[in-house]
Amino acid sequence: MKTAIVTGGTGGLGRALAPRLIAQDYRLAITYLIPEEAETLESQLAPDPEQVFLRRVDSSDPEAVTAFVKDAADRFGSVDALVALVGGWAGGKDVEETDDVRFERMIDLNLRSTFYAVRAVLPILRAAGRGRIVTVGSRAAVDNPSGQAAFNLAKAAVVSLTKSVANELRGTEITANALLPSLINTPATREAMPYSDYVDWPSPEEIAAVIDFMLSDDSAVLNGATVPVYGNT
Repeated sequence: MKTAIVTGGTGGLGRALAPRLIAQDYRLAITYLIPEEAETLESQLAPDPEQVFLRRVDSSDPEAVTAFVKDAADRFGSVDALVALVGGWAGGKDVEETDDVRFERMIDLNLRSTFYAVRAVLPILRAAGRGRIVTVGSRAAVDNPSGQAAFNLAKAAVVSLTKSVANELRGTEITANALLPSLINTPATREAMPYSDYVDWPSPEEIAAVIDFMLSDDSAVLNGATVPVYGNT
């Protein structure tokens, strides 16, 4: 069996990814912040405690993230993959209107959460000699739409982090790649954009299938890639 750490794995995308990985006999170590989301995922999976490990973790706290990764490795005996799903969006502000609180929130949710998780898992993957890292950037990291400067910057930094790690890992059997979603058809996104036509937005299940490939042995030639999952948006 393989072990995957999935940070923020109780959100819409995580709830689509977890059962897919469980069906492939993955052991999962999952972080969450909202208890109700964890309860929803547990009821969905009815997980074997020997196969699924959930913990409430503040992903902007480096010590908490490092402790979780270590405990997951100790519990399951290995870690084969990291999927860093923690993130968040805040829009409506251009650069000159972006206050420090909003800026720091976007950096915490998107960049620091990813950096701390990647940093913590790298020594474990290097010791194993193989592994997969999947981060979540955004189409906004490429297109940089107006009115969400802090989010754009944070996600662009996630992409830069991922490519930096990929270059550091060259010559190993460990890869790091970034997924670039546009809009994901989840209840939270529909609620945030109630007047949008979400018919063509990619579903969490469709994106989970792409992550599944990025974790597979078949993706060995993929390293330092940014993988767009825009659907027809």
